[in-house]
Amino acid sequence: MRDAEVFSSFVLLPSSFVRRSPTLGRIGLYPGTFDPVTFGHLDLIKRATSIFDEVIVGVAQNSHKKPLFPLEERLLMVKECTRGLPQVRVEAFEGLVIDFAKKKQVSCLIRGVRMFSDFEYELQMALTNRRLNERMETVFLMPSEGYSFLSSTLLKEAAQLGANVSSFVPKVVEKRLKERLKK
Repeated sequence: MRDAEVFSSFVLLPSSFVRRSPTLGRIGLYPGTFDPVTFGHLDLIKRATSIFDEVIVGVAQNSHKKPLFPLEERLLMVKECTRGLPQVRVEAFEGLVIDFAKKKQVSCLIRGVRMFSDFEYELQMALTNRRLNERMETVFLMPSEGYSFLSSTLLKEAAQLGANVSSFVPKVVEKRLKERLKK
């Protein structure tokens, strides 16, 4: 069912929705800071691989946020956590996501929507991106119910207070999180 994919029991994508590059196939870009990558992020990445021939996970160097992990470490964690997904590529970027998407010949962004409150912000971003590049589409994916409450911000706060976060992040991330918080 590649010509019309159903995901999250929520949205039907006709084959014309995501433009196919003659040489690259259907490529989606999932941008974010991934500080750190969580099981919720990984759930969305896996869902996206059932829709796109290739998924680029764009790890942002965001100067407005003060991430716990430096860019290189976030890149390494995402790469390690997606190692078993051959159609996933992980790359760093800086600046506007639509500029990075254009450079990578991507016409569709992937965004996660956990709660209704996320949708309002994500819709504003999607419409802004479309205004800046009228060919840019955004696909909203919902995570599995078990991850619908999960955010990196809340996760870091819980870890800083000594909570066991093993059910929220892969072991490699949990280990790095504990090391980082000891400093």
